[in-house]
Amino acid sequence: MWVATVLLHTPVGPVRTGLTSHSNRKKLFYLPKPDAFLPGSRPRSSSFRVSAAKKQLSELRTRKPETENFSIEKDDGEGSDVGWLPAFPHVLVASMSNFLFGYHIGVMNGPIVSVARELGFEGNSILEGLVVSIFIVGAFLGSVCSGSVVDKLGCRRTFQIDTIPLILGALISAQAHSLDEILWGRFLVGLGIGVNTVLVPIYISEIAPTKYRGSLGSLCQIGTCLGIIASLFLGFPSESDPHWWRTMLYIASIPGFFLILGMRFAVDSPRWLCKVGRTDDAKEIVRNLWGASEVERAIDEFQAVIKNDGSDVDSSWLELLEEPHSRGCIKLRSLEVPSLFFNNLPAVAMFLAVGAISFPLDEELSHNLSILGTLLYIFTFAIGAGPVTGLIIPELSSNRTRGKIMGFSFMTHWVCNFVVGLFFLDLVEKFGVAPVYATFGGVSLLAAIFAYYFTVETKGRSLEEIEMSLNPNFGAGDK
Repeated sequence: MWVATVLLHTPVGPVRTGLTSHSNRKKLFYLPKPDAFLPGSRPRSSSFRVSAAKKQLSELRTRKPETENFSIEKDDGEGSDVGWLPAFPHVLVASMSNFLFGYHIGVMNGPIVSVARELGFEGNSILEGLVVSIFIVGAFLGSVCSGSVVDKLGCRRTFQIDTIPLILGALISAQAHSLDEILWGRFLVGLGIGVNTVLVPIYISEIAPTKYRGSLGSLCQIGTCLGIIASLFLGFPSESDPHWWRTMLYIASIPGFFLILGMRFAVDSPRWLCKVGRTDDAKEIVRNLWGASEVERAIDEFQAVIKNDGSDVDSSWLELLEEPHSRGCIKLRSLEVPSLFFNNLPAVAMFLAVGAISFPLDEELSHNLSILGTLLYIFTFAIGAGPVTGLIIPELSSNRTRGKIMGFSFMTHWVCNFVVGLFFLDLVEKFGVAPVYATFGGVSLLAAIFAYYFTVETKGRSLEEIEMSLNPNFGAGDK
């Protein structure tokens, strides 16, 4: 479950007036201009694309950058890098979806006994578990359809439409007077959450400046953690008030209204706008969020990728099995290379807890080691496996199939979530805590090894540059 808190990366400290030019990136690759291809047709050979890409690369490297407009002048003549600031309000609004996600994860933990007593299924552990887990079923189905919806409607409109089941589900659950009503309410909430968990990483990755994509992307993880914390704190009165759970569910509908309103003022993805032919709108968004010097280069890259791959509106799920899209699918559950250290530490923390349980140690020492292992696991998960997985999946996805790859990824996430929740207690009873935790630690270690050998670095590279490096058709990128 990607629900751990993440420390927000601090923007780069004081630099000279103006942002750092893109010319200082390592191994930077550019896509050919759209007019390098034959009008009205796709390129007929990879060799043509290679030569066009090399020519465009030479042209763009010699192009002088325009003056950037995202800096604040200080008295000492130096400027503060605030390139993240224009995109921040839009990312913050989108991250409100993750706050709802976290809130609904924890909202039933405390008051489930009161809910069962009032609705007439107290003592039935299966029905109590169903009220909690039906949320996951809805989220799975939401993830299935999310990719196609985002491809056709764009992120901004999908946010607004998808918030409707979140609000209705919360209100139906709050007013429920039978088991069926609470189940339908929880299912609708899960349906909306399933779409939003796919939508938020895509949206942030496509509107955030390349330099700040990781920092801004971590806000969705922070939103999830804040939602969980809020639900747990609001759950305290349920111990003394048997009807407090209804108030908690009414409260769950409020962020949805703010999300719908906020999205009226948020921008849409410039990449999606280019795909649907709204190039002028895309240029305006790039100018406002990334800076005037980025407009020409960014639009050239967007259009070149679209011309090479085609529109995602007519893409199919079977394309995920084809090159180069299958590369993103293979790597979508792995971790980014800089997070390997922390992923090896989820493994170490698990084995530390296993050792505290399995070996004959002093009781106080055993308890302390168990606590240390748990805290170490939460901390390293929050820095590594938790946020990075959600960040790197859209980065390794192609422009044509990004929505479907993200949908498939979260389908996998919800299935694994459901299976672990369903069988965890049975496995602990049958094999003991130590073997189960050791298995989890082994999986973390295997994930780190897989990421080390098979996952490419994405830091400091635009989504188009990453796609070009993974797509042999472009012929201008490192594998």
